[in-house]
Amino acid sequence: QLQASGGGLVQPGGSLRLSCVASGFTFGSYDMSWVRQAPGKGPEYVSATNSGGGTSYYADSVKGRFTISRDNAKNTAYLQMDSLKPEDTAVYYCNAQRGLAYFWGQGTQVTVSS
Repeated sequence: QLQASGGGLVQPGGSLRLSCVASGFTFGSYDMSWVRQAPGKGPEYVSATNSGGGTSYYADSVKGRFTISRDNAKNTAYLQMDSLKPEDTAVYYCNAQRGLAYFWGQGTQVTVSS
C-alpha cells in the first residue's frame, strides 16, 4: 500500500513537500508518479519517475516548479513543490506501477490560497 502525506494550506509562492511511503511490495521495482485532481476537474498526471529514479517526467503546468525524487532505501517517493499557485490546489495522489500491477495512495489535499 501507499501512504501519502505532506499536504496542507500554503500561500501563493510557497512550498510544500509531499511524501509517499510504500509498504507490502518491492518499492524499488516500481515506477512512481503523482496525479492530482482539482475540484470539478479530471485527474492530471503531474510527474513521474522510473524505478531507479534516473528518468523523470513533468507536466508543462508544473515544469520548473516541482521536483520528483525517491529514496528506495526508505521506500519513499517525494514531490517537492515550489512557487505554488492557486491553480495547484488539488488532492494529490501517488501511484506505483510495474507492468499491469499498480497501487494508489489515499491522497493528500494541497490548498494554495492567500
